[in-house]
Amino acid sequence: MEVSAQVKNGLQTLVADLTTTTLAAMVPPDWHVKLCDERIQSVDADCAADVVGITGKITQRNRMIELAAHYRSRGKLVIIGGSYASLSPDDMRPHCDILVVGEAEEIAPQIFADLASGQWRDKYVGGKVDLSLSPVPRWDLYPKGAAVIGAIQTSRGCPFECEFCDVIQYVGRKQRHKSIDQILRELDCLYAHGYRGVFLVDDNFTVFRKRTKALLRALIDWNRAAKDGPVEFSTQVSIDAGRDDALLEIAAEAGLRKVFIGIETPNEDSLRETKKRQNLNRNLTEDVRNFVAHGVAVTGGIIVGFDSDGPDIFEMQRNFIDGLPVPILSVGTLVAPDQTPLKARLRAEGRLIESDLMAAAHPFYTNIIPKQMSRQELLDGVRALCLSVYSPAAFERRVMGFIATFQSRSEKPRPAPHQVRIRPWYQSIFRTVMERGAEEKDMYRRVIRRLQTERSETVNAVLWDLARYGQVRHMFHEANLAP
Repeated sequence: MEVSAQVKNGLQTLVADLTTTTLAAMVPPDWHVKLCDERIQSVDADCAADVVGITGKITQRNRMIELAAHYRSRGKLVIIGGSYASLSPDDMRPHCDILVVGEAEEIAPQIFADLASGQWRDKYVGGKVDLSLSPVPRWDLYPKGAAVIGAIQTSRGCPFECEFCDVIQYVGRKQRHKSIDQILRELDCLYAHGYRGVFLVDDNFTVFRKRTKALLRALIDWNRAAKDGPVEFSTQVSIDAGRDDALLEIAAEAGLRKVFIGIETPNEDSLRETKKRQNLNRNLTEDVRNFVAHGVAVTGGIIVGFDSDGPDIFEMQRNFIDGLPVPILSVGTLVAPDQTPLKARLRAEGRLIESDLMAAAHPFYTNIIPKQMSRQELLDGVRALCLSVYSPAAFERRVMGFIATFQSRSEKPRPAPHQVRIRPWYQSIFRTVMERGAEEKDMYRRVIRRLQTERSETVNAVLWDLARYGQVRHMFHEANLAP
């Protein structure tokens, strides 16, 4: 039997898709499997598969439905699963023959046995699985060289209880871990397929510090033994790790180059309201600086639209962001995803726009009726905030702050002035940045000039952020938000 797994996932080919490659490893060995990641290849509309599996997040909802309708009209058996299907099963139920809710490892053998016998059910529900059951993904099936970095999941779940978070509704608050040996086997596989960068897709990599440090030490040893050069890592952490100097030192030595942190807001009333307690009673700016000073760059998440946010929140956020050594930030409005306590509370208060299914798919929209401003004021404010944050002058200030802070604890000598080498795949992005206007061109040239006296680690980090800046500005241009 032939199975074709289709994924629709975003606009960039940054991280190789872990979901379909992991699911492919659960398919019986005598079945023929093909993968399709629509970020990097077109769907075969006339594929010969007997079964088509579709997975995606809320941002891919409409495309999942479109694909399902297409393949069902051609007589294919369509299975839909994944995070969105698990959190919003009633929405996806009409669009598939088989709906899979929850984690797949424990139920996959039964699903495939039922498919083979022709006696399948229309719904399968998986629980919170023992991660030792999760197989090494089938990276041999993924297009070689199509993604910048590979992916490994070392844990699932997060013990925190942020009111707006749907991840803990899907994978739970009790964090489960893979063994270090299991993780290293997956790393061996990615390395053999040419990946030299890996995103550790954990929801919160630093929850259990003792375990995190043990894994990082194992990655240090693995990198030292790697025959064709070390691997660099990135992941997601909570900001409280910024006070653990020992952890940050080990992380930098292990090659952890970048982390995403949900910084959210400097408004402590909003943090209390949303139960983001790990961000309270601390100097958020200094915690971020400590990551960067140790050589671990930060990408930040920023949210506006909490009940405690008044019209002054946009200026408060603008000033706060301007002081961060964080060139790239994700700025968006608060939304209430399915299954979250936030959605239940707002529904009870009559402040939920039930029809706005795609609010979470766009940073400038929300399904919430704000408490201290109109919905239009919120949307106009967040648009203006984003344009301000990504103006050439504001971006340059944060880049220069990053350069001044990055690895400032390091004792490595600064190099003599040198030419900055720019990889070919960066060059086209940088050209589009300079074509935006004179301010962008001057900003780019000043940053490159500054990099001529910086260490290679700093150069690489800033070039990456310049590329991301170019992509953000391109998205703004496509959305008619900026020239």
